[in-house]
Amino acid sequence: METTDVLIVGAGPTGLTTAAALKRRDVRMTIVDRQAAGANTSRAAVVHSHTLEQLETIGGVTERLVARGIHASRFTIRDRDRILMPVRFDELPTKYPYTLMISQAETEAVLAARLAELGGEVRRPRALATLAQDAEGVTAVMEDGETIRARYLVGADGMHSVVRSQANIAFPGDSYEQSFSLVDVRLGGGVPHDEVILYFSPAGLVVVAPLPGGLHRIVATVDHAPEDPDAAFVQGLLDARGPQRSRAMVREVLWGSRFRVHHRIAESYRAGRVLLAGDAAHVHSPAGGQGMNIGIQDGVALAEALVRVLGGASEAMLDEYASRRRPVALQVVVLADRLTRIATVPERLRPPRNLVLGALACVPKVRNELAWRLSGLVYRPA
Repeated sequence: METTDVLIVGAGPTGLTTAAALKRRDVRMTIVDRQAAGANTSRAAVVHSHTLEQLETIGGVTERLVARGIHASRFTIRDRDRILMPVRFDELPTKYPYTLMISQAETEAVLAARLAELGGEVRRPRALATLAQDAEGVTAVMEDGETIRARYLVGADGMHSVVRSQANIAFPGDSYEQSFSLVDVRLGGGVPHDEVILYFSPAGLVVVAPLPGGLHRIVATVDHAPEDPDAAFVQGLLDARGPQRSRAMVREVLWGSRFRVHHRIAESYRAGRVLLAGDAAHVHSPAGGQGMNIGIQDGVALAEALVRVLGGASEAMLDEYASRRRPVALQVVVLADRLTRIATVPERLRPPRNLVLGALACVPKVRNELAWRLSGLVYRPA
C-alpha cells in the first residue's frame, strides 16, 4: 500500500494548484485524475486579478500566464450596442489591473509544468472507487485496485465528485432550465479584441470575450444547446443578441461544447480527514467568470492550511479553511445568479431593467464595487 501525506483527487486547475502549493513546501503528496492526458475540455477562459496574486505563492505561474494571455482592462454589460454598465479594472490597486483572458487548457498546462518542475506528476488515468477514513488517515481504493493511504484526502474532482459522495457530504442547490453553449471562434466585424462583453437579451445572455491568437470565446444560454455547434448556430446567437451597428461575423469555429449549469454549494467543505475544493464544493453560472478563479483560490488556501496542520498545528486550521472559503462561494453564487437572471428578463421588463442599470452605471461606487467583486480583490484576506 502506497502512503502519502495528502492525496488529491482531480487534476483540473484546483487540484493542480493545491498540488503545486504543497510540493513547493516539501509536502509528500500524490495527485490522480480519471482523465487521460489532454482529455479535459477548455471551459474557463478568465483569470482575475486576485487569482493572479494568489498564484504568486506557487512561483513561476503568474508570470507565465500574464505573458501568454490577453489583458482586458474593461468589462461591459450591453443591450445590443447600448452600454448599460461599464466596469474598468485599470484603476484597481493591484499589479494586475485587468482581466486575463486565457484558455483553461493553457492555464492547466502552466500549472502542470510548474508541478513537474517541483518534482510532482499527475497519475493518469486513475479513478477513485471508494474511500474509508479513520482517526489516523484515509484509505483510497482506485478502480484498478490500487490502494493509497493518506493522512488527508482532497476532493478536487468536479461537480460530480466521487470524493464528496463517498464522504456523504450533501450538495444542495438547483439547476437552470436553459443549457449553455460554449464555442471558440474567429470573428470579424464589430467585436473588440481587448474587452469582455456580456450582452443581455430576452433570448438569453451571450458573453463575447477575446482569447490569444485572434480567437473569441462565446458563452450563451440556449434552450437546447447543440452538442457540436457550427458557424450558423453561433452566427444566429450573435445576430439576435450581439452588436447591430457593426455585425460580428463568424469566420471559423474551432471548438464547441454544451453543458447544463447548476448553482450548488456543499453543506460542508470538510468531513474528518476529507476536504473539498473547487467545483466539488461549489458550482454556479459562468456569468462573471468566477468558477475556476475561486477554485484556484480554494487550492491556495487549503494547501496553506494543510501545511500548517502537517507541521503540528491544530486541525482547527482545516475548519478555518472551510469557514473562510464557503462564504466566498455563497457570494459568487449570488452574483452569478443575479447576472444570469437580470440578463434573461422577459421582453416587457427589458426597458425598466435598462433604465435601472443605466442609472446605477452613473454611480461610481456601484461601478467600483462591481470591479472589486469581479476581480476577486474583495476576497483578499484581511
